[in-house]
Amino acid sequence: MAGAGALLQWLPLFVLTFIVSSQLVIFAGAQLPGTWELLVPNAGVASMHTAVTRFNTVVLLDRTNIGPSRKMLPKGHCRNDQNDEVLKRDCYAHSVVLDLQTNKIRPLMILTDTWCSSGQFLPDGTLLQTGGDLDGFKKIRKFRPCEANGFCDWEELTDVGLANGRWYATNQILPDGSVIIVGGRAANTVEYYPPRKNGAVLLPFLADAEDNQMDNLYPYVHLLPDGNLFIFANNKAVSYDHAGNRIVREFPPLDGGPRNYPSAGSSAMLALQGDYSTAVIVVCGGAQYGAFIERSTDTPAHGSCGRIVATEPDPVWQMEDMAFGRIMGDMVMLPTGDVLIVNGAQAGTQGFQMASNPCFYPLLYRPDQPVGLRFMTLNPGTVPRMYHSTANLLPDGRVLIAGSNPNYFYKFKAEFPTELRVEAFSPEYLSPDRANIRPVIEGIPETVGYGEVFEVVVSVSLPVVGIVEVNLGNAPFATHSFSQGQRLVKLAVTPTSPDGNGRYKISCTAPPNGKVAPPGYYMAFAVNQGVPSVARWIHVMS
Repeated sequence: MAGAGALLQWLPLFVLTFIVSSQLVIFAGAQLPGTWELLVPNAGVASMHTAVTRFNTVVLLDRTNIGPSRKMLPKGHCRNDQNDEVLKRDCYAHSVVLDLQTNKIRPLMILTDTWCSSGQFLPDGTLLQTGGDLDGFKKIRKFRPCEANGFCDWEELTDVGLANGRWYATNQILPDGSVIIVGGRAANTVEYYPPRKNGAVLLPFLADAEDNQMDNLYPYVHLLPDGNLFIFANNKAVSYDHAGNRIVREFPPLDGGPRNYPSAGSSAMLALQGDYSTAVIVVCGGAQYGAFIERSTDTPAHGSCGRIVATEPDPVWQMEDMAFGRIMGDMVMLPTGDVLIVNGAQAGTQGFQMASNPCFYPLLYRPDQPVGLRFMTLNPGTVPRMYHSTANLLPDGRVLIAGSNPNYFYKFKAEFPTELRVEAFSPEYLSPDRANIRPVIEGIPETVGYGEVFEVVVSVSLPVVGIVEVNLGNAPFATHSFSQGQRLVKLAVTPTSPDGNGRYKISCTAPPNGKVAPPGYYMAFAVNQGVPSVARWIHVMS
C-alpha cells in the first residue's frame, strides 16, 4: 500500500478514495470530505502539548529551553535560568492560552522545562502537568483554567515533586480521580498524583518492552472498564492491575514492529457503549524497525493497524492497512465514535529532522464498518505537521491542529520549519448540507452522578428520525502522537420524545462508575443521524 499512498499525494481534490479489500479504488466526481480553516496565523509558540479546557479555551505548551519564541511575556515578566542553553533571562512566552470565541492568544508563564512531558485533567478541571527535561525532570505543575477574559496562569508546585524524574511519560486518570504516571526515559516505574506513601513502583514490563531504540517511551495507556490498565509499549501489551501492582494478563505481540516513541505510531480506545463491558483498542502506523537507530529520514513508514478486543478471554490482533504509511499521526475520537487520523509523515521516524514526505491527507476510521471499508481518505491540508504536532477535539466538533517543530530550536527557514499557525479541520458532519439535522442542546444538567437518570432537551430544524445519541467525550492531553486519557462514552438513552416546536426530550443514564468514566468534566454531544451538536460541558462525579 506504500505505492497507493504515494499516488494519493497527487490526486486532485475532486477524487474520492476508499480502500476496498486492500486495493485502492478511485471514484471520480466527488470532492474529498472535510474542510480546513486557519484560526490563528501566529500563536507565538509551536505547541508540543495541547489541551482543551472546560472554559472553551486551549492551552498550548512548548518546551522552555528553546530560546526566543514569537510571543513576549507581559512587561516585567521574565524567567531567569542560568542553566538555559540559549537565554539566561528569558522574557518570551513558551505557553499561551487560545480563546476559541475570539481566536486571541494570551501569554502564560511557565518556569521549568516541559520538554516531552505529560499531563491529564483532574476531576475539578485543573490540568496536571508532570515532568520534562533539566529543571523540569521531577516537577509537577498545575493550570487551573478560567474564563477567557481571566488571568489564570501556570502554578509550579514547590511542596511536592515526582519520586522519579519523568521524561517521555504517560498520564492516565483513574476511577478514584487520582492520576497514574507511567514510565519515561530510564524510568521503568509508575507513580501517582496525589503522591502515595510507596512513591515510585517498579513495573518490570516497561523494561521488558525496551530495546536499543527506546520504544517503550510514551507508552499507550488506556483505562479499561474493568478498572485495569491496558499498557502498550514497543509491540507488547499487558493488562495491569494498578491497585495490586500486578500484571493480570499478557496480550499477543502486535505484528509490524515497535509502535511507541520513537517509532511513532498512535493508539485510541474506541467508544465505550452498551453495557460497557467491552473495550477495543486500535494501534496504527509506525516507523520501520531500525529507522531511528540508522537516522534514516526516507525509510517508508508502515500503514498497518492492529485492533484488539482487550476484554475478550482470548483476544487476538486483527490487522488491516491504512491508505498511507504514516508516522506521528494523531488519533482523535470524534463525537460520533469514528476516529480521525491526522498529521505526520510517510517516511523516517520521530526525532529532530528525522522524517520526510509529510502526510497531508487525514483518514476517517469507521470502526463499525467491515475490514477493508473502515478507512476513508479526507480532504488534504497544506501545512506539514511533523514532529511535535498535535490534534484535539473541540466542543463545536472541529479538530484543532497545532504545532510541528522538527528543529531543535525555532527555525523558520528550513525544509520543515517551526510551525506557529493553528488550524481547524471540520469533518464532513459539519458540512452545510447537514445543518438542518444538526441538533442544539437546549437543556442539560451541569453535574450528574454515576448511574443517575437525567434529561437532555435538544432542538432540530428537521424532524428527528430515529434515536438521538448523547455521547460524552473528555478533554485529553495531546502530545507526541498520543492523546493521554482520551475516551468517548456513549450513554444509554431512551427513544427521542417530541416536546413541540422542534424540541425533543432524551432520557439518559450517566455512566455507572469511574471505571467507565473517571470523574471530571466531559463534553456532552447530542448526535442526530451522525451529526453532533455543539457540546455542553458536564461534570461527572460520584
